[in-house]
This record gives sequence, structure tokens and C-alpha cells, in this order.
Amino acid sequence: MSGTFVGMPSFPEAARDAVGDGVLRANLRHATHTIRDKRARAVAELSDWARLREAGKQIKDHTLRHLDAYLVQLEEAVTAAGGRVHWAGDAEEANRIVAGLVKATGESEVVKVKSMATQEIGLNEALAAEGITAYETDLAELIVQLGEDRPSHILVPAIHRNRGEIRDIFASRMGRWGRPAPEDLGDAPAELAEAARLHLREKFLRAKVGISGANFMVAETGTLVVVESEGNGRMCLTLPETLISVVGIEKIVPTWRDLEVFLQTLPRSSTAERMNPYTSMWTGTSDGDGPRAFHLVLLDNGRTTALADEVGRQALRCIRCSACLNVCPVYERVGGHAYGSVYPGPIGAILTPQLRGTTSDIDASLPYASTLCGACYDVCPVAIDIPEVLVHLREKVAENPGHRTERAAMGAAAWVFRHPRVLAAGQRLASFTRRLHPARLPGPGRAWTDSRDLPEVPAQPFRAWWKREHERGEGSR
Repeated sequence: MSGTFVGMPSFPEAARDAVGDGVLRANLRHATHTIRDKRARAVAELSDWARLREAGKQIKDHTLRHLDAYLVQLEEAVTAAGGRVHWAGDAEEANRIVAGLVKATGESEVVKVKSMATQEIGLNEALAAEGITAYETDLAELIVQLGEDRPSHILVPAIHRNRGEIRDIFASRMGRWGRPAPEDLGDAPAELAEAARLHLREKFLRAKVGISGANFMVAETGTLVVVESEGNGRMCLTLPETLISVVGIEKIVPTWRDLEVFLQTLPRSSTAERMNPYTSMWTGTSDGDGPRAFHLVLLDNGRTTALADEVGRQALRCIRCSACLNVCPVYERVGGHAYGSVYPGPIGAILTPQLRGTTSDIDASLPYASTLCGACYDVCPVAIDIPEVLVHLREKVAENPGHRTERAAMGAAAWVFRHPRVLAAGQRLASFTRRLHPARLPGPGRAWTDSRDLPEVPAQPFRAWWKREHERGEGSR
């Protein structure tokens, strides 16, 4: 399996294959239900969770409204602290910048903290094309990399794998990337973690360049923040001589006081912890402590386009907690690969089409990868109304040239609803001919009724029933 999402089929096609994989569905069901139950208990501990959620929403919305000013403030603060800021308009520019910075050090390998922004731009593949090897150090990302796989979850990229599969990957692939797995490796979590630890240790001690993302950037001081649970991030952020951080421009918070809100909501929503075991913060460079050179690559790659959409921009509030994935009935059954993006699940269904556009089959299909049940909105720690954005994006998809039939149908329906007499006549006709109605629609409508029953037409229209009941009520007075 390829490690990229290039050339992925549309969501319905990919989902059809995924739901037939019994092992995948069992892995997903066990993992998502475990995580969601733990998260619910962690959130219930806070009596002010609703106020924290609203505060996070307000902070994010305020920051997005004034993003230009906060980006300038951030650049000034990072520069004053000894760092250097680079601006990347798209993935190609970001990859070129990072590759150039690594080449300037004379190194041919880097260690990486888990970073969705670098996955989004395909950085590992871009570096490989330049002769630079990037080693993933997060346990789940290591599993994905060794297995030549793709991440399928925001928090747990290897959620689609069980322990036996992971053991086989380590045993067969680890030696190709460095220290091999023990010959007698079992599938106990402790054994797998120890094999990964020994494999990665030599890379941490040898690497001169580290690459990271960031969960947050504090504009007032130029501080970057990474939260993680394994300690690999701390190693990547402190041991290398050069640190390069690639971060989406929406990850800014104005002040340290704002950061305090998210350091409560993110751990509980993602790992169901009161706080992350490792919360690393750094501001520029410091003599004798940490990397001697720090570069911050600020990534746009479609974010300003999303920002211009009054409805869709709320997707930029996302703090990548993955709570929406763990409660989504669609994700639970098909997994992350079907979404054809590094951002799977409900948040991916609204974020990816805005970052990449809706011209390809996969991106045009993502807004429909939902039942609109609303569970994702209920658990979102920054109150992103994902169902609202999904419906908004469906409207945009329907405006594409390839959706003439849908636009024509909606146009005809709009005309009928604007003419009450035509609507009433149509309702009467539907009632008179209800016994002749097929169980499935013909032509383009067949795909819709493949998975849905047509609603049963009543013996009389509601208007006729209402008129009769109203007249009966009037006559009894």
C-alpha cells in the first residue's frame, strides 16, 4: 500500500471496500468505543466544561478575525527570540523551504515529531526525493511508516492495526530502517513499545536535525507548544542542533492566558487525560539549551481560502483532538483511509474540501460522508458545527459543472415551492397514484434508493387533511 493519498477513489467507492473488511471494523469498533468512553469520564470531571468549550470557541473566532495582526506579532516575537520565520503559500513552497534548510546543515536524515501539517504537504516524500530520510518517532507513526501504510486517525494513526499485525510489521520491517526487532518479539504492548524504544534511541542520539509541528503558537511571546504522551517529542525538540517547525497559520492563540483554556480541553478530548504527560514549550533559541537554530515555517495551503468562507471558516478552530472521529458512526465502520486525506472523519470531511477544493471525486464526495447525526458537534471542544458546514459544502459541490442533474432537480423543486397551486396539485396527484409508485427510483435516483426506502405517500395530502379538520372544528362550534 502506498504511503500517500494521491489517486484515492471517491469516498463511496473506498467505503464500500472498507466495510467488507471484518478485521478492520473490529479494530475500529474496539478502539473508538474505548477512547470515547474514557473521554466522557474525563470531561464529566469538570463542572465548567461547557464554559471552557465556549471560551475556546470565542478565542479561536477572535484570533481568526484578527489573524493578520497576530501573525505579524508572532513573527516579530519569534525573530526577537533568535528564531527565523518562513512563509509558505502552498505545499510545494513549504517542502522546498524545509528541504533547503536541511540541505544547508549538510545532513541527510531527520527525526520527526508527529505532525499532521507535514503529512498534509507530503514532506517525507518531498525530502526523500532530495535524498533526505525522515524518521517518524511517534509509535503509531512509526508503525505506519514501517508498514508503508497511511495514517487513519488523528490521534492514533495506526488504529486500524491490531497487536498481531504490529508485531509482524516490526519483525519484518524494522531491520530495514535501523535496529531490528528482537527475534522472539511477542505482541504484548510492553514488548512492542520496548522494541520501538530501542529502535528509535539510536536515531535520537544521532540526528542533527529535528522536524516538528505545533499544537499551538502564542503570539505575544513567539512560544510554540507540542503536547504528547510518549516523550519522543521531547527528544526531537531538544537533542538536535537544528529544529524546523511546520505549522498551519490557524494554530495561533493570542496570549498565555488563552493557552490555559486549551491545555485543559485538548488532553481530555483526545487522550482522556487531565493533562498530557509531556507538554513541551520553546521560544526561539537559548545558548546551551536545546537546538542552536530554530526555523518556523508558517503554512497557508488553502487556509486563507477557508478563512474567507463565513460558514466554513469554523473548521479552522480545530485543535486536532479527534473526539469527532471516535463518536462518528461512519468513521467507525469505514476507518480513516476512505477519506483520502491525512484528515479523516467528520473534521476531515469539512476541512479537506476547503483546503484542496471540491473538483476531484474524493473531495467532492467528502461532504456526503456523514449521516448528519450531530454527535461530532456535541463532543467538539471548540464547538465546530460540523453538520452545518457539511450541508454548506454540499451546496457548493452541487454548483460544480458535473452536478447539472442535481442542480436541475433543486431548481425544479424551488420553482414548485414558489407556486402553491402547483405544489397542491402535485400533492393530490401523488396521493391518487401512490399504489403505482416504485420501490426504487429510476435513472440517477437509483443510487439514492440503493440504501434508502422511499417514504410512503399518505392517502391524502396534509393540506387536504388540515382543511377538512379545520372545517370540522368550525362546524362543531
